[in-house]
Amino acid sequence: MSTGWIIALIVIVAAVALIVAALTLRGRGAGGGRDLRRRFGPEYDRAVARHDGDAPAAERELAERVERHGKLRERPLEPAQRERFEARWTAAQERFVDSPQDAVTEADQLLAELAAIRGFPDGGQYEEQYAALSVHHAHHVHGYRRVHRIAGTPVNGGRDGGAGTEEMREAMVEARALFDDLLRPARDDRHGRPPAERTRTTAHAGSGRLHLPAAFGRHAKGS
Repeated sequence: MSTGWIIALIVIVAAVALIVAALTLRGRGAGGGRDLRRRFGPEYDRAVARHDGDAPAAERELAERVERHGKLRERPLEPAQRERFEARWTAAQERFVDSPQDAVTEADQLLAELAAIRGFPDGGQYEEQYAALSVHHAHHVHGYRRVHRIAGTPVNGGRDGGAGTEEMREAMVEARALFDDLLRPARDDRHGRPPAERTRTTAHAGSGRLHLPAAFGRHAKGS
């Protein structure tokens, strides 16, 4: 076989491979977007917004998160660890009245520490840790992003990008949902439901546990 025929054959094989790959990706996209939307819930919409409405780009990002972190298995907490974290969160909530910014910063640190202990990437790699958490706790992970952003923002009553007291209070409430998820004992769901569906169930069942102490109902100093 001449060199020309060999080159032509290689080109044809490469072209067929590209066509097959394109058709495969198109087939995945038809159901993949629905699957990602179901798995990530509100996080799917936030990803699309970050990509300026480009849903395929957002879906590629979310699919990459699942590829990197989907097989992660959360490590169990010892009862003493769970009690210490609960006590520290309660202390942070009580501190909110006198120092909302410090309370939010403590909440941010607690979530980073707790997630790392449960087997997620270390909190020093915030974006990677957040990505992993979003795969397994998609419906509650946004609270972590809110407190993390506020923790790194100077307080100025909500002016010029700074967070006001009410925004900080709301961030603490939202972050508590993820905190509660991470405190729960690690166990396989007996019904075999995907993570997003399990999260929706626990969010509904645990909604009554997100009440903050009475201090949160009063105005914090400086508000």
